[in-house]
Amino acid sequence: MPAEKSELSKSKLAGYYVANLFLQAMIAGLRLLPYEARLAAMGRITRAVSPLVGFRKRVENNLNLVCPDLPEAELKRICSAVPDNAGRAIMEHFSPEEFTERQKNAKVSGPGIAAFETALAEGKPVMMITAHFGHYLAARIALQSRNGKPIGCLYRRMANPYFNDAYVDAFLRTGEPMFEQGRRGMMEMVRSLKKGGIIAIVSDLHAHGGEELMFFGKPAVTSVLNAELAMKYKAVMIPCYAIRQPNGADFEIVLNEPVPHSDPKTMTQYINDDLEAQVRQHMGQWFWIHRRWKPWYGLGVQDA
Repeated sequence: MPAEKSELSKSKLAGYYVANLFLQAMIAGLRLLPYEARLAAMGRITRAVSPLVGFRKRVENNLNLVCPDLPEAELKRICSAVPDNAGRAIMEHFSPEEFTERQKNAKVSGPGIAAFETALAEGKPVMMITAHFGHYLAARIALQSRNGKPIGCLYRRMANPYFNDAYVDAFLRTGEPMFEQGRRGMMEMVRSLKKGGIIAIVSDLHAHGGEELMFFGKPAVTSVLNAELAMKYKAVMIPCYAIRQPNGADFEIVLNEPVPHSDPKTMTQYINDDLEAQVRQHMGQWFWIHRRWKPWYGLGVQDA
């Protein structure tokens, strides 16, 4: 977990403070542009800095590990598309009013719609299992608008405490409740599940203490906690994705079939497989910058 302000040295705090001023100024400047233009501009900026900060190399390393037969042209396309999508998502996050207005009527499709609506009608808890793919907040906005019920969201505090304040404020403008990752946030999330609430969780990060499951044909340490909670509280788990459309500003929200309840490892592997199938259809929209296959680093995979 990121350190508290009180735990950071004066020099570290000073560095974070300056970085926050720069980031806030850049975001404020881009917000002067029309909505679609600011998304495109942030996409271009993120593409430009990606090689400089090592992100492009990490994308290449991950793809070479799990998709070694990719044609060179496709590898280059994905290496450009990933930071572009990430940049657009950042600007969407910090344009909460326009983003909400744009996505509240997004198209919702997929075989999981009926199960989602049935669970709501019956008052069952629902866990929307998503990923750093497209922009998952678009799904939250669209489903809240469609069904009129709040969707709680679990989030991780950012390392920069100054920037985190703006990050959380923008997050709250897309809906509440919000649960900060940690003991307190977990207790609040469980309380919501007990009351039959809806929560959204991203499940595609390396998880310390998780199980070594498969993702893109390689072992990837994955948390099984979500499946354990679903079983304990009889929650309906529905894989959910916000797929960015060709215009770069709109999304289609896809709800897949609920995860069958069995055991935590089997259920979590189902989620990994479901995400993999979705990523393979839209390779440039998943956040390949993550160190998802950490056990492989140092074994022929050089991280930037």
